Amino acid sequence: MADTTPDLEVIKYPIGRFHFDATQAPKLHAQWLQQLQALPADVAKAVAGLNDNQLDTAYRDGGWTLRQVVHHLADSHMNSYIRMRLALTETLPVVKPYDENAWAELPDARRGPIAPSLQILTGVHARWVALLQTLPGADFAREFDHPQSGRHSLAWALAHYAWHGRQHCAHIAGLRGRLGW
Repeated sequence: MADTTPDLEVIKYPIGRFHFDATQAPKLHAQWLQQLQALPADVAKAVAGLNDNQLDTAYRDGGWTLRQVVHHLADSHMNSYIRMRLALTETLPVVKPYDENAWAELPDARRGPIAPSLQILTGVHARWVALLQTLPGADFAREFDHPQSGRHSLAWALAHYAWHGRQHCAHIAGLRGRLGW
């Protein structure tokens, strides 16, 4: 019988690794905005009906639990929203990195209910999309400087966080599919 277990790369990157092509960004801008707008509902749908034991299951060996993934999305997307606002109001701001793994180990992320993080995603994404929809195209060339990963344009950040949300939804869906939930 053939082994049908997905390999670690597929489990870790179910929609593929992030790739940004600045030459294609203007063509994909509206699609990325739609993905950001849809994310809160997509996450809520992905975790709908899961009990605490299921939420406390890691999506891969050595990975975060589904609960941690939901809290991480709220943490990460709040940070990105703020970084974009800084880039729009300052010249090449240096943004503060944070240890996402340490944040995922804090008690609220390990054991807290996911409803507040789903509400955060709904609110942050409503504001984020409303802001991004009003920007002239030239503003997407504005940049921030991340001490660990370098300079990033707002176009890159939009593409990255559209991918990031879809990637984590796919982690949840992948685990549900593998375990028959």
